[in-house]
Amino acid sequence: MDLNGKGAIVTGAASGFGEAIARRFAGAGAKVVIVDLNEVKARAVAQSIGEDRAIGLRADVTSRADIDAAIKATIDAFGVPDIVVNNAGYTHRNRPLLEVDEETFDRVYNVNTKSIFHMVHAVVPAMRDNGGGVMLNVGSVAGIRPRPGLTWYNGSKGATNMLSKSLAVELAPWKIRVNVICPVMGVTGMLEDFMGMPDTPDNRAKFLASIPLGRFCEPDDVADAAMYLAQSEFITGVELPVDGGRTI
Repeated sequence: MDLNGKGAIVTGAASGFGEAIARRFAGAGAKVVIVDLNEVKARAVAQSIGEDRAIGLRADVTSRADIDAAIKATIDAFGVPDIVVNNAGYTHRNRPLLEVDEETFDRVYNVNTKSIFHMVHAVVPAMRDNGGGVMLNVGSVAGIRPRPGLTWYNGSKGATNMLSKSLAVELAPWKIRVNVICPVMGVTGMLEDFMGMPDTPDNRAKFLASIPLGRFCEPDDVADAAMYLAQSEFITGVELPVDGGRTI
């Protein structure tokens, strides 16, 4: 698989799914911009990829000013990005819906949903004028087949999934493809929040029982999907579960 000559920006890319996507793109020849709240880790990931092939930036995806600055830095370093991956995500802890306060609700929707609004406004004009591109949003199977205790998170990912389809239709005349990757629960820093209980073998087993292939989503699984969708020139508006059969 070949992304030589392509430039990509990946949010939330200092760890987890985002880091795996960035590394996979770089391994296929792309120049990548690692965007994360944790600037130290973002720069470390970029340095490990190679200073001539990656840069690390700090940005809060809920801030339009930060996103604008990240896009400008990307264009200055590597040109208009051919691929944009909105991966940064946030969840409230698994708990009854009435126990989630308004501040947490706002944070969930700002990171998971409003960030896409900011990115579209910041990057689409440049992609349009550059002849097109690819936008990949990381949604979730939570927006397809929700789990109890994650109602507000589920809703934010349902919005991400649907936004991606609608963006695909509206941006198609400008040759901008938009797809959404929907992972099942993965072993990331948010695993205990998703489970709402300590990360023990017994508690993991309860959740694994709902996944037919019997394991959690790994970062490389999401990177595989991202590579496929980044290169598939006639695929847009797809909601792709990466879930071991969870949504069957």
